[in-house]
Amino acid sequence: MEYITLHNQVEIPIVGFGVFKVATNETATIVEQALANGYRSIDTAQRYFNEEGVGIGIKNSGIPRDEIFITSKVWHTDGGDHRAMDSIDGTLNRLQLDYIDLMLIHQPFGDYYGIYRALEKAYRQGKVRAIGISNFSPDRYLDLVHHSDIVPHVNQVETHVFNQQIEAQKIFDEYGTVTESWGPLAQGQQGFFENEVLKEIGSTHNKSVAQVAMRYLIQRGIVVIPKTVKESRMRENIDLFDFELSKEEMDLILALDKEQTNQAPHTNPNRVKGLIGMK
Repeated sequence: MEYITLHNQVEIPIVGFGVFKVATNETATIVEQALANGYRSIDTAQRYFNEEGVGIGIKNSGIPRDEIFITSKVWHTDGGDHRAMDSIDGTLNRLQLDYIDLMLIHQPFGDYYGIYRALEKAYRQGKVRAIGISNFSPDRYLDLVHHSDIVPHVNQVETHVFNQQIEAQKIFDEYGTVTESWGPLAQGQQGFFENEVLKEIGSTHNKSVAQVAMRYLIQRGIVVIPKTVKESRMRENIDLFDFELSKEEMDLILALDKEQTNQAPHTNPNRVKGLIGMK
């Protein structure tokens, strides 16, 4: 496994394992399998409703706690610093952990300033080792950076070959925030698995489309958190460190960028209404 060092010197694995939409009754087993197959970073969230299973999977794995990097996220309905602090404590209880490695604001809505103040407080108290945000566009990111004490360590945003976040990553890099990709496989949309460029590059390296796409991101210094419930895919998605894409191959993949999300962007009024309505 390779790691990226955050601006507070905490190391995060460059490949993690996501549990979005993993069924509650399957989460513990899936997490245990992921850890057995070499993953050392698990990404969950309060809104995924499976933090308990993640905690059980970690415990059952037998892997020492300090070898595992755990991320969770505060939902926007827990705005305000007092409510957010209770929310963070709730996550700790559900995970059965003494600390969380990375805690994010899940959505850029509601009183996210209050939530961020709570994250800063939890960071100073040692309840979390790093803090950050998710789904923040560069404008909201910059506003938060200039009105907070701690620059976010991570911004987790939709990033894949069709939505590469090139300009956004430049801004995040300028302030020392690591870009983390959710949906690194484009959720299988936009003809991802049939893309001829990715298939051709994959054939050169004897690698799959998914492996090529994620290798491209990690060579750009982006953390990836693929999700699967199939053990064979778990092994495939972490097998990214025995090959390297050439500059020519990187340029070919760069040309695939459409700056196109798989969902309406967070600036779309209907998307905002839908997310705010999720309690």
